[in-house]
Amino acid sequence: MSSNASRSLSGLKILVIDDSKTIRRTAETLLSKEGCQVFTAIDGFDALSKIADHQPDLIFVDIMMPRLDGYETCSLIKHNKTFKQTPVIMLSSKDGLFDRARGRIVGSEQYLTKPFTKDELLGAISNQIN
Repeated sequence: MSSNASRSLSGLKILVIDDSKTIRRTAETLLSKEGCQVFTAIDGFDALSKIADHQPDLIFVDIMMPRLDGYETCSLIKHNKTFKQTPVIMLSSKDGLFDRARGRIVGSEQYLTKPFTKDELLGAISNQIN
């Protein structure tokens, strides 16, 4: 990752929605080091108020979550006129074609398989903001 690419991430507001504390903490640590302002949510319901409060530039959302899953969460984000332009990247431990297709249907911009590397995470963000 060139310093130019990481400089462009500085100041970005990113929301990471995942019911796994490990994933939230990993993403938060990696992104904070790049200068991002990171917010986390444990599920879709938790995320909706945080999206309204913080207005993130980009959202990562896990597919498999209790109460409101990633597809439902993404769909709600994309149906909100204020946030429909916000890029949503789906996170999943399954790398299935069906999951990717379903993610596209609800409006996600990209799909990242867990566990992800730092380069995959930063690359996904760069793809969406540049």
